[in-house]
Amino acid sequence: MKIDLLVAEIGSTTTVVNGFHNLETCPVFIGQGQSATTVLEGDVNIGLKNAIDNLAENLNEPFIEYKELIATSSAAGGLRMTVHGLVYDMTVKAAKEAALGAGANIKYITAGKLRKSDLRKIEEINPNIILIAGGVDYGERDTALYNAELISEMNLNIPVIYAGNIENHEDIKDLFENNETELYIVENVYPKIDELNVEPTRKVIQDVFETHIIHAPGMEKVRNMVTGSIMPTPGAVMKASELLYENIGDLITIDVGGATTDIHSVTEDSDEISRILINPEPKAKRTVEGDLGVYVNMRNIVEIVGKEELIKELKISIEELEDLIENHKPIPTTASEKEFVEKLTLHAATMSVRRHGGRLKHLYGPSGKKTIAEGKDLTKVKYIIGTGGALTRLPHRKEILKEIALCNKGNDLLPNTEAEILIDNHYILASLGVMSKKYPEVALKLLENSLKGE
Repeated sequence: MKIDLLVAEIGSTTTVVNGFHNLETCPVFIGQGQSATTVLEGDVNIGLKNAIDNLAENLNEPFIEYKELIATSSAAGGLRMTVHGLVYDMTVKAAKEAALGAGANIKYITAGKLRKSDLRKIEEINPNIILIAGGVDYGERDTALYNAELISEMNLNIPVIYAGNIENHEDIKDLFENNETELYIVENVYPKIDELNVEPTRKVIQDVFETHIIHAPGMEKVRNMVTGSIMPTPGAVMKASELLYENIGDLITIDVGGATTDIHSVTEDSDEISRILINPEPKAKRTVEGDLGVYVNMRNIVEIVGKEELIKELKISIEELEDLIENHKPIPTTASEKEFVEKLTLHAATMSVRRHGGRLKHLYGPSGKKTIAEGKDLTKVKYIIGTGGALTRLPHRKEILKEIALCNKGNDLLPNTEAEILIDNHYILASLGVMSKKYPEVALKLLENSLKGE
């Protein structure tokens, strides 16, 4: 069988391949195959070929031929970055937002001048990309230059992106002129006080990732099979969310995974909140809750929620709960296992959205009470979208997402009960994100079909 396009999602443990056909006429999602990822074997192509064979088997075909193969990847540690800025609540935050929105896994953040211990930490992490920021345009210059000089002297042969004060461009170029480091100079992520400019840096981060992912262990041969783009998987989910925003409006995408929960929101602040917001927030924001996962980090959720509360919610005994915890599996099969995972998913989703969203605070002074807002305003969100294994496969996935609007503690800037629940039924959001780079209209059509369950 020959099809138009395969999109591979190369994860840390599993490689999934999604097949799409008739892209130029009536685009359809034809099926999915999967296999264990083979990074540790030194060649990710083995797992990729096995996943394609599994797709052929699922379609009752002897083999699959394809015109194009594109991919997303979180294998080999995904996109590992370190971020270094001037003031934590300003340039550091802006740089962090740019990196997270691009799909990065941020391993280390510093504010101010780097110390020897910071340099050792960077060397230990061995990131894929180092991002340097600092100073508004025509403002403070010295910190970013100092940090850039120390990093250039390390000569790590790791790509460096500079997204700080525009006045430093020529000096930054001089610092990296005679070493092996690839330097990328981008517009300032924080050009003025209370102004974010993260999109140019996000784009460069993803371009650099695509160029350098083939150097990751086990990924060296991936270009032998992949004919088009490679994006970080979380960055592809953000890309799909932004595509959907352009067509249906303000939304939030929730991906509850085995190890982490990712939240992507694409929404503007309401007029009321923007007037009292103390720090700017990006329109497209991603957060990663590394302690909230329904398999690897299951015990973290149990500890946060409490066993007594889970016993009440599940209407079971402490012995039954302990048995579910001890025999927890990545994919639940029995009714009691599914109910347990649904409760874990519910708490992971609601806690993650509350951490992602902002809140109102009341300050008291000589002139009386003053209300301010900090964090991301989600009150204008019209759609709550579920993707990932848990929120596309569990029986009560829609009911879980409806609880998000009900978990507001009173001052949280969360979606209201009128927000519509949509499910990525085909579990292809990330695939459509990378597809949209070349085929935006096709990706949108297929995304709409998945959300409708067609």
